[in-house]
Amino acid sequence: MTDLPTPDADALAHSEQLAALIRGEIAASGGSIPFSRFMERCLYTPGLGYYSAGAAKFGEAGDFVTAPELGPLFAAAVSGALAPVLQQLGPQACFLEIGGGSGAFAEVMLKRLLQLDAMPDKYWILEPSADLRQRQRERLGKRLIPPVFDCVEWLDGPPGEDWNGVVFANEVIDALPTPRFVLREGEVFEEHVALDGQGAFVTTDRPADPLLAAAVRHVERYRDVLFEDGYRSELLPQLPYWVQAVIGGLKSGAMLFCDYGYPRKEYYLDQRSSGTLRAFYRHRMHGDVFRWPGLQDLTASVDFTALAEAGTGAGFELAGYATQAGFLLGNGLMDRLAEAEAQADEAGALRLRNAFKKLTLPNEMGERFQCMGFARDCNFDAAFLTGDLTWRL
Repeated sequence: MTDLPTPDADALAHSEQLAALIRGEIAASGGSIPFSRFMERCLYTPGLGYYSAGAAKFGEAGDFVTAPELGPLFAAAVSGALAPVLQQLGPQACFLEIGGGSGAFAEVMLKRLLQLDAMPDKYWILEPSADLRQRQRERLGKRLIPPVFDCVEWLDGPPGEDWNGVVFANEVIDALPTPRFVLREGEVFEEHVALDGQGAFVTTDRPADPLLAAAVRHVERYRDVLFEDGYRSELLPQLPYWVQAVIGGLKSGAMLFCDYGYPRKEYYLDQRSSGTLRAFYRHRMHGDVFRWPGLQDLTASVDFTALAEAGTGAGFELAGYATQAGFLLGNGLMDRLAEAEAQADEAGALRLRNAFKKLTLPNEMGERFQCMGFARDCNFDAAFLTGDLTWRL
């Protein structure tokens, strides 16, 4: 891709520093590392990875726009789904947000929960990036009244003790370092990253370990057809372990995941034989995932059938699955738009209407993004009364 804006000299030097570190790891690992490890290094290496360094990520100044960055509508509608769960669980219930972004979601959510008399005992943000954590702290400290801000805590890891409450994650699973697989003469191989003669990153394949091979065979059984030789895609065999680990000691409550992706049979279509992996840089999507390590986001779509298996495997019931448009509209998005417009000037009202369109139109976020909920010992099914699509899983 040739129309990407060129990073400045400091950014390129930053990227080269990370690239050199990855080259060293490849050399020390016998000549290659799994793609998932390459992705992990690119996104999360302390001080150098995409989510660990200081550049803007979200909004117009960053590389992509998430739903909470469009304004208050997304979080306000989600609050309509999650507030009743918190009220059911009582005053000791906690709210765990995984990956807090800029803090925009937490700001609106906490203000809405206060209005709805559904304040959690604690609002936890599990954020691995020290830079993003600082930005969140500054934003929330300025925009929340002290008693509300005082309930916000940043966690270094999942809650260790038993707790009740709500887990929320928006565009988190797509950024989990994902293994890539390919079929060779009917056998499963894992995509690795190696170096060519000039030190550039290149793709190579190695025999898959038993966990990845078994996960690929599980998908084939689900599809009721074998993958053809050369078929290459992504698969997260570690997703069940990630879900169980990240929720910590959650005993009763609900989980809500919002992301872009497909049910399994649509994810692994024959024609999608190169997978869904892509890079984002300055609001441009492209396929060169080796370009500028640390400066661009790397992401893959979510297999929502796999997420359903992971959530139910963790002991929760599947509460529902819907497009983002269906979920938001079913949880009061139109009312939240009317309320916000009534308090906005003409320019603000226009921004709100544009945000509404981006959140709901099929060719924007409305159908490309989906929402999936799980519950244990509480009622969360009501949040999915509109447009439930569990039959597609």
